[in-house]
Amino acid sequence: MRLPTLFIRSPRNLLLLGTCATALALADAASAQEWTRFRGPNGTGISTAKGVPVTWTEADFRWRIAIDGQGHSQPVIWGDKLFVSSAVDAGRERVFLCLDKRTGRELWRKTYELPTHRPANRNASFANGSPVVDAERVIACFVSREHFWVRSFTHGGQELWSRDLGPFESQHGHGASPIIYENTVIVTNDQDGDSFVTALNLKTGEPVWKTPRKPSPEYTAYGTPCIYTPASGAPELILSSQSHGISSLDPKTGTPNWEAPVYKIRVVASPIIAGDVAIGSCGQGGGAGNYLAAIKLGGKGNVSKTHVAYTLRKATPYVPTPLSLDGRVYLISDAGIASAIEAATGREIWSERLRAEFFASPVMIDGKIYCATSKGEMLVLATGEKFELLGRNPIGEGTHSTPCVDGDHLYVKTFSHLVCIGGK
Repeated sequence: MRLPTLFIRSPRNLLLLGTCATALALADAASAQEWTRFRGPNGTGISTAKGVPVTWTEADFRWRIAIDGQGHSQPVIWGDKLFVSSAVDAGRERVFLCLDKRTGRELWRKTYELPTHRPANRNASFANGSPVVDAERVIACFVSREHFWVRSFTHGGQELWSRDLGPFESQHGHGASPIIYENTVIVTNDQDGDSFVTALNLKTGEPVWKTPRKPSPEYTAYGTPCIYTPASGAPELILSSQSHGISSLDPKTGTPNWEAPVYKIRVVASPIIAGDVAIGSCGQGGGAGNYLAAIKLGGKGNVSKTHVAYTLRKATPYVPTPLSLDGRVYLISDAGIASAIEAATGREIWSERLRAEFFASPVMIDGKIYCATSKGEMLVLATGEKFELLGRNPIGEGTHSTPCVDGDHLYVKTFSHLVCIGGK
């Protein structure tokens, strides 16, 4: 519709139009920032981006750069800046990098001396956890046996604040990632020793709340929480660990809502929301005894006898976190079995062997599943009622890091490089 000339020429209305246009532009820019935490939007691993290729060769890489040291951290992005963690000299020095996402050029780095013991698991690193970023700051954790540092930086590299949460006891090192909720950063610390979940003020790092958790000797948890927002009622922070199973806290106060302590072994994968259930898994090296549990959301107190929707013990993941879309849950097991199940019941829809090993979590882009292998391939699968392998592509070398999605670009942190795939 054409606007009346009188309206267009009104100075006040011109100002209003300009203000609205600016607001819309800012809203569009903010909505484009998808991969700001581990597994992107609320930890779902799902992107609506268009244009990421399904098949490629190494000749199609936009760029590939070497990264000092070793780390399985997933990159996060805001604007033109990409942030990722690493560790050098057997973990004695922790590195936090800011790169230009368009070229891979290093913009700044921070280094911290933080000697620690070698994790017993050869597949672990000293930089497993991913940072979290918003419009003003980026926050990362630097963890050793003696210290659990949470540090906040401007996008330009100035350190805003740091807080030491104390010692960290674990056979396999640290792995959970922080998340931002409203005006706080929430950090999970489910370890072998003194365990808790805490929320820190985003601007100052001062504690807002701290909720004790039962320690789990030899079963430190590595999952990153997500937020469940019911149709009616208050939002809930959903966590997973061996000690508490799948559990819920009030993200504003840390007050426990409910828990279902259904796990007997270690929890590495993060919890997800799939319709009316929260889903998580537990396991151990070699895959013996791995299983998945689906817990009906809601309830109060211990709901392990009233809210367990189902458990699965066939081809369930230990390390990779599942995906959920349109009433289905997609699983990629460590040993390379891909499955689709009905979210509400656990009924198997399909299951296929992929002839690969996985420690990275899969992501979903425009309705297709991208899963990176430990031997250097990115497999692309179709979603839906039947299995279909759409692509088997090179990423240069193996990885244990979950991919990062930004527009029509896919970023993969491999063992010693960062690769950018796609884009016009």
